[in-house]
Amino acid sequence: QVQLVESGGGLVQAGGSLTLSCAASAKIFRANTMGWYRQAPGKQRELVATITRSNTTDYADAVKGRFTISRDNAKNTVYLQMNSLIPEDTAFYYCNANIIRYRWSSVENSYWGQGTQVIVSS
Repeated sequence: QVQLVESGGGLVQAGGSLTLSCAASAKIFRANTMGWYRQAPGKQRELVATITRSNTTDYADAVKGRFTISRDNAKNTVYLQMNSLIPEDTAFYYCNANIIRYRWSSVENSYWGQGTQVIVSS
């Protein structure tokens, strides 16, 4: 079973930085689009950023210019560098990846991480 394992969350003061990481726990053939989403208390989960295998990126307007998504295809890992954090960035951050598990299969499935909490204090 493929699991996405996240790390890097925590408590930070406004203006600070954090880097989140997310890696697939099992051997896979290929991860296609990967991304980060977040969910604040009482709110719906929302897109933060996505990155394709060829490194085309997309960002939510709220994080443009402050967050940077990147990936390492050899490690099937995606990162989220978060700078100039503000209290409104407080949320659980979830990794998502569209994965083809086996070389002989074209089936792509979407996987989610368990979430990592980011708290930004004012």
